[in-house]
Amino acid sequence: MRAIVCKEMGPPRSLGLAEIPSPEPGSGEVLIRVEGAGVNFPDSLIIEGKYQVRPALPFVPGFEVAGTVLSVGSGATSFKPGDRIMSLTANTIGGFAEEAIVSAEQAVVIPGVMDSITAAAFYSSYGTSYHALAERGHLKQGETLVVLGAAGGIGLATIEIGKALGARVIAVASTREKLDVARSHGADELVNYRSEDLARRIKQLTDGSGADVCMDTVGGDAFDSMARNMNYNGRLLIVGFASGTIPRLAVNLLLLKGYQAVGVFWGPAVARDPEQHRENFRCLGKLYAGGKLNPRVSRVYPLERTAAAIEDLLSRRQTGKLVVSPLESDGSR
Repeated sequence: MRAIVCKEMGPPRSLGLAEIPSPEPGSGEVLIRVEGAGVNFPDSLIIEGKYQVRPALPFVPGFEVAGTVLSVGSGATSFKPGDRIMSLTANTIGGFAEEAIVSAEQAVVIPGVMDSITAAAFYSSYGTSYHALAERGHLKQGETLVVLGAAGGIGLATIEIGKALGARVIAVASTREKLDVARSHGADELVNYRSEDLARRIKQLTDGSGADVCMDTVGGDAFDSMARNMNYNGRLLIVGFASGTIPRLAVNLLLLKGYQAVGVFWGPAVARDPEQHRENFRCLGKLYAGGKLNPRVSRVYPLERTAAAIEDLLSRRQTGKLVVSPLESDGSR
């Protein structure tokens, strides 16, 4: 099969297309034909050796896939060939390939009305956001939710889920165009952190109280502003550091303002509690079927342009999700 292979740690341009043997599913595993693979920030980290996990070289990157089951390993009784599923990948044969291995425990069925490209954009963004808001953030109806990086895949998912859970949503992004996208996905208030003082605007929009919940995938200066603008009993959800800067939190703020800083690491949470993971996706499936969730796919790339997809993600100019598809053969669209 064709696959994108990381032979040495480095930037996206160091990745190469190669022919490698098709993998065989082991116990509890499922082999799928990849129809779409979501492009995520951790994909850029793992190929540079900056991620929490460092697979042995060479390996195929790509954390998130959607496609059709080809075969199942022993004990993987939840699925059969022909089933359409979405999942995280399970080993060193990742999603940027024509075939991939996933864990049966982590995989979920793609809703019948959802195509595979949408599923590849849905799984990790909406799974992360729902886990963050419902499980880690305990978001309640009527609370104010601030979303940093609001026009990215997780950001837009958070806006939609936040609205579905009854929150008032303040979207924070760097351009008018990104904020317009956030508005189209349901945001109630918009803050351009490049042209406005983020801390001052959050105070204005919350009558000085601060955010009840803040979803942060960005880190850097935006995190520092929100660390000083959380409401009493608030929850500051730490998801990632797309700005490239891992901030430091002055813990006296937690004491003085009486809020919580909560880590959100979705992948291990899925592995720790697969039944809760499946329940989360049952809820997400109902919201999607009811028209409350609308994943935004900005661009689809053929397999050979995976490096360009990761570079475009790192540019932070894109909105929504980028997807790589081995089925895409006539150039990116």
